[in-house]
Amino acid sequence: MVGRVLVTGATGFVGGAVVQRLAADGRRVPVAGCRRSVSVPAGAELAVTPSLEPEADWSGALQGVEAVVHAAARVHVMDEDAADPLAEYRRDNVEGTLALARQAAQAGVRRFVFVSSIKVNGEQTASGSVFSASDAPAPVDPYGVSKAEAEAGLFALGRETGMEIVVVRPPLVYGPGVGGNFARMLQWIARGVPLPLGAVDNRRSLVGLDNLVDLLVTCLEHPAAANRVFLAGDGEDLSTTDLLRRVAAAMGRRARLVPVPPVLLRAGARAVGRGEMARRLLDSLQVDISHTRETLGWEPPVSVDEGLRRAVVSLVG
Repeated sequence: MVGRVLVTGATGFVGGAVVQRLAADGRRVPVAGCRRSVSVPAGAELAVTPSLEPEADWSGALQGVEAVVHAAARVHVMDEDAADPLAEYRRDNVEGTLALARQAAQAGVRRFVFVSSIKVNGEQTASGSVFSASDAPAPVDPYGVSKAEAEAGLFALGRETGMEIVVVRPPLVYGPGVGGNFARMLQWIARGVPLPLGAVDNRRSLVGLDNLVDLLVTCLEHPAAANRVFLAGDGEDLSTTDLLRRVAAAMGRRARLVPVPPVLLRAGARAVGRGEMARRLLDSLQVDISHTRETLGWEPPVSVDEGLRRAVVSLVG
């Protein structure tokens, strides 16, 4: 069992959950890499790192480390305000990632697990189609482009140095402590807000936080994971309408959904500058996790309904 693991982004949603899981598994000394001092679980050792900048010195944090889970990133935001978003994403997500990986290889790290994004595959799937791990990258926005470039750079570095690279691309992640639009959706349902989403017949893949963490930990150890790309998911795709109903059921209530035709929702969203939000709610994005299952012998350990229950309990009690 890999004993000493550097987890970057330990103050974040995914990174923090990875640290908790590794500590609970009894890893010898999991190491949490982050930008500021935070409390860590018993069994974890805090290594504060300056930032994701390419100039960051990771030498202290990498001492004795056998594997890295790189969850830190400049994350995708709905209302990007940087003058040159792609340059900002590239600095942290490409240059910063590759600088860490080079230092990891020099320090003798055996395996580097990179938390990427399904946005490397694209933004949506047509009816009847799914994204797979073998698809050619087709990112659309700066965040997806930066993740695709980081993946390519990591695999090139792995071929050069012999360090094993594992890439995991999750779709939307939900679970205890979730933020952003998913948290707002939970709050709307909890308050009984009527939502015009009762007639959405799309299909979207999600991944519960516990399922993603379980997959990342599997990728730390499994010999077949080396130098491969894996898609993450719960194994059950939902329409937006079904998701809202199941969130409400997890709260012990009924969702107040009004069946407005999606074509009207799209037009209204575009008129108020919310076209991207409408796309996320109305379009399909499905991932095929069969390669992940077959290669790693992995199954999502937590059902969608249980994952939603855990997310709801953490947010609304």
